[in-house]
Amino acid sequence: MVKFTSTITMLWLLLSLVGCQNASQGDNPAHPVEGKTTAAEEPGFDWVVDTFADLRVLRYQIPGWDSLTLKQKKYVYYLTEAGYMGRDIMYDMNYRHNLKIRRTLEHVYRNYKGDKSSKEWRAFVVYLKRIWFSNGIHHHYSMDKFVPGFSREWLEKVLAVTGKYLHPEVLDLMYDPELDTKKVNLDPNVDLVYNSAVNFYTPNLRQKDVEDFYKKMIDKNDPKPISYGLNSQLMRRPDGKLEERVWKLHEMYSQAIEKIISNLKKAQEFAENAKQAEALSTLIEYYTTGDLKTWDKYNIQWVQATGGDVDYINSFIEVYNDPLGYKGSYESIVEIKDFEASKRMKVLGENAQWFEDHSSILPQHKKKKVVGVTYTVVNVAGESGDASPSTPIGVNLPNANWIRQQYGSKSVSLGNLIEAYHNAGGKGMLKEFANDEEEIRLSEKYGNIADKVSTALHEVIGHASGKINPGVGTPKETLKNYASTLEEARADLVALYFIMDPQLVQLGIIPSTDAGKAEYDGYISNGLMKQLRRIKPGKNIEEAHMRNRQLIAKWALEKGAKDGVIIREERDGKTYFDIKDYGKLRELFGRLLREIQRIKSEGDYQAGHDLVENYGVQVDKELHKEVLERVAKLHIKPYSGFVNPVLTPVKDKDGYITDILLVQPKDFATQMLDYADRYTTLPDDNQL
Repeated sequence: MVKFTSTITMLWLLLSLVGCQNASQGDNPAHPVEGKTTAAEEPGFDWVVDTFADLRVLRYQIPGWDSLTLKQKKYVYYLTEAGYMGRDIMYDMNYRHNLKIRRTLEHVYRNYKGDKSSKEWRAFVVYLKRIWFSNGIHHHYSMDKFVPGFSREWLEKVLAVTGKYLHPEVLDLMYDPELDTKKVNLDPNVDLVYNSAVNFYTPNLRQKDVEDFYKKMIDKNDPKPISYGLNSQLMRRPDGKLEERVWKLHEMYSQAIEKIISNLKKAQEFAENAKQAEALSTLIEYYTTGDLKTWDKYNIQWVQATGGDVDYINSFIEVYNDPLGYKGSYESIVEIKDFEASKRMKVLGENAQWFEDHSSILPQHKKKKVVGVTYTVVNVAGESGDASPSTPIGVNLPNANWIRQQYGSKSVSLGNLIEAYHNAGGKGMLKEFANDEEEIRLSEKYGNIADKVSTALHEVIGHASGKINPGVGTPKETLKNYASTLEEARADLVALYFIMDPQLVQLGIIPSTDAGKAEYDGYISNGLMKQLRRIKPGKNIEEAHMRNRQLIAKWALEKGAKDGVIIREERDGKTYFDIKDYGKLRELFGRLLREIQRIKSEGDYQAGHDLVENYGVQVDKELHKEVLERVAKLHIKPYSGFVNPVLTPVKDKDGYITDILLVQPKDFATQMLDYADRYTTLPDDNQL
C-alpha cells in the first residue's frame, strides 16, 4: 500500500489521475457489437477515432464500470437510452430542415455505388460528418452554415441514382450563402430572431414579437418565476395571434418524448433510492404535461437527490442556442460518480460561504447564506442532444436563480472526458504560444490540476455566487443577448480570482499558488490568441464562451497597461504575452468580477453591452492572421468531440438481462448510422 505524506500531495496525485448507439425499446436492443470491449484502464487505448475538417472525434473510457452492480448498470443503461431517444429533437431545434437533410444524405451514404474515390464523394462524406458532429448544417461553435464542397448538380445526380429527393427550396437553403446563414446571430444591430436559423421561432416572427409576447407574461416581482418559454416553439397562428407549441407528450416532439418517457419509467425501476425515483416520476410528469411549475418541482427534487452512485441530466435545459435566451436545448448526460476525486473536492462546497464572503464583489451583491452547493467529479456513461458529440466538461444546474438560492445546486466535472482530452492532446500549442521556458515548465507541472480546479471553481463557486437585486428581473430579461456571455465571464472570473488565493493551498485544493500562475498564463494566451484558431478570417467572435474569454483577457491587458501587468512582445515575427505581475493581474480580475456582478445584479444592459462589444467581439485581424498561420504548421484540429461507448445488454435464455457490456464503437460513421437506425423518433418531412 502506498502511503501519502500529506493531504495536498494525495489530492494533487488523485486529481492528476481523474478518470487517468430500428429505434430500440430498451429491452430489445439491436446493438451492433463492433470494435472491442475495453477495461477502464486498458493500456494503449486508441483515443482518436476520426479527424476531418476542423474536427477531431475521440473515444472515452468509463472507469469503475465493472464495479457497478447489475441494478446500477441497468439504471445507467435505461437513462442513456432515454437520452438517445431525444437525439432527433436537437437536430430539429437547430434548424427546421436538418432532419430531412441528414436522413437524405445518410441514405446516399449507405446506397451510393458510384466512384467513392472522387473529390465530390470525399467532400460529401466530410459534409455529412460535419452535420453529425454539429447536429445540423451549422457549425456547433461559430454558428456559420457549412458550405458543401460538392456541387448542387453532382448532389442532384447522386440523389436521383439512389432514389431520394430534396425539395429545391431545401437545396437553395443548403447552397445559398445568403439564406439562413447563422444558427444563432447575436449582432445587436440586426433582428436577432429573424436573422437566426434556430427552430425556436417560426420564420414569420420578429424579435419584437417575441419580446412583447413574453413581456406580457413575466412578473418581475415574482420571487419564484417559472422559466417562461423554456419548453416551447413560439409560432404565429393563421389568425395572426402568437402561440406556444409546447414540447410535451401529444404536442410538439411527442413521438420522441413518448420513447424518452418509456425509458425513464424503466430506469425508475432500477433507481438506487426513493429520492431518485421520486425525481424521475416528476420528470416524467413534466414531459407529459409540459407544466413549467412541474419543471421547478422536478429541479428541487433532483438537486436534493444527492445519494447514490449514478446521476443524470435530461430535458430542455441550456438557453445558449436561443438568441433571446428563453428556449432550452435538449440535452442528456448520464454520470457515474468518481468517489475518490469527489471526496477530495468536496471541500469546495463545504467552504462555499467563505468564498462568497471573501469575493471581490460589492457587499450588497453577496449572498448572506450560500446553500446546498454540491460538487462531484463524475465519469460520463453516455451523452446526447446538445451535449454530444461536442460536450461540456463541467455543468452547474439548475439554472433558476431562486431554486439555487433556496435549495442549492449540483456541480459536476466530467472527469473521464477531461482525461480523454488530456491523453489525446499534445504539447504543440503550448510550446508554440508560451512566452518562455518558465511558462512551459509551470504548465507541464501544474496545468492539469489547474484546469480541473479552475473548472470546479467556475461551476461550484462561480455560478452559485452573487445575487440579483429585488425587482430587477432575470438576466435574460435585462441583459438579453449578452446574458450568457456575462454569466460565463462572471464564473470564469470567480475561478481566476480564487485560484491564486493562498487559502486554496491551506484547504488542500492546489499544491502551490504556482498552479494559479499556470492558469493565468494559459487563460491570457488562450483568450488573446489560441482560441482565434477557431474563427474564420474576417469574422468576429460569436460564441458566448469565446466572447467571455477574450473580454476578460483583453480588458485585463488594457487596464493593466499603465502598470505593465501584461506585456505584448514581438520576437522573430511572432507575438507573445508575458505576465509580469500575477498579483496585480489578480486584482484586475477582482475589479472586473465586481463590475460584471454589479451589471448582473442591477440589470445594467448598457454597461453589459459596452463590455461585450468593446472587448469580447472584435478580432484583431493581424493577430488573427498570425495565429492561423502558426497553428496551420502544427496540424492541430481546433475542435474535439466524442463517440459514446455502446452499452450492450447480455440476456439469458429466458430473456433476462444478466449483464451489460461496455463496447467501444468502431468509428464515428458507424455509430452515427447505428443511431440513425435505432433512435429515429421524429418525422423528417414535416417542413417541405
